[in-house]
Amino acid sequence: MTTPSQASPAAYDNIRPRRSVLYMPSSNERALEKAKTLPVDALILDLEDAVAPDAKGVARENACAAVQSGEYGKRELTIRVNGIGTQWHDADVAAASAAGPDAIVVPKVNSADEVRSLVAAMEAGGAPEHTRLWAMIETPVAVLHAEEIALASERLTCFVIGTNDLYKELGAHYRPGRGAIQTSLQLIALGARAGGVAVVDGVFNNVKDDVGFRDEAEQGRQLGFDGKTLIHPGQVDVANEVYGPSPAEIADARAVIEAFDAAQAEGKGVATLNGRLIENLHVDTAKKVLATAAAIKAIGATGATGT
Repeated sequence: MTTPSQASPAAYDNIRPRRSVLYMPSSNERALEKAKTLPVDALILDLEDAVAPDAKGVARENACAAVQSGEYGKRELTIRVNGIGTQWHDADVAAASAAGPDAIVVPKVNSADEVRSLVAAMEAGGAPEHTRLWAMIETPVAVLHAEEIALASERLTCFVIGTNDLYKELGAHYRPGRGAIQTSLQLIALGARAGGVAVVDGVFNNVKDDVGFRDEAEQGRQLGFDGKTLIHPGQVDVANEVYGPSPAEIADARAVIEAFDAAQAEGKGVATLNGRLIENLHVDTAKKVLATAAAIKAIGATGATGT
């Protein structure tokens, strides 16, 4: 039986960093131009909340042109369409599918049936195979059905948490530590992992509160999220630092793999490293750390990769 230490590197080829996922209003051409220079892992070219009703058409055209321009390097490019049932939704999905971004982001996805309908609409619109679906989880019903939503289609690869809408739907109030939505955050993370999809935390609204933003980003990482959605370029560097493996974590990952390999060479099933027991699961985690660091380096984004 092949151990994680012996597994092919191809097992980790699909890792894609999503430490920093920045919303950009697609009606703002200057913002779209600036996004080409930002060290973000992913961009959400927004057609929804950040765009006034009379600018929806222009925003749609700008987002599709940006996706097809080839001017954004290796950043993951996604388009957030207007929500299901709005007057813009169908045209947004059709245009975005034809443009072929890395993903189409859909607000307020509440059920597995909605996922399947969205995938059908994407395919009818000619979405290429690489265009995935990202579902925004931002209502109580979505939280309670997160696993079903995650398992509804292989085309769905990421959850984006809409924390502002979640507070509103719950009638809750924001406080540092996010106690009012802790259960929801954990249920979303559980559903995402049960369904094998990535999960990106919601936005932090106060762009002048650097300490608060860092605290919330660190909380998200502790809860198991892959990264954080952002509303300002000034939040990018901290998100990259918090969600990227640090030099110390990378060094430890290498040490874990070396210790386990050495133990196996001696016919042992486990190893010890500085008093810690090392098993297969620790090696798997270590390999993911190194693969993530390599993926970060490959996209050319800044952050503490240690490589």
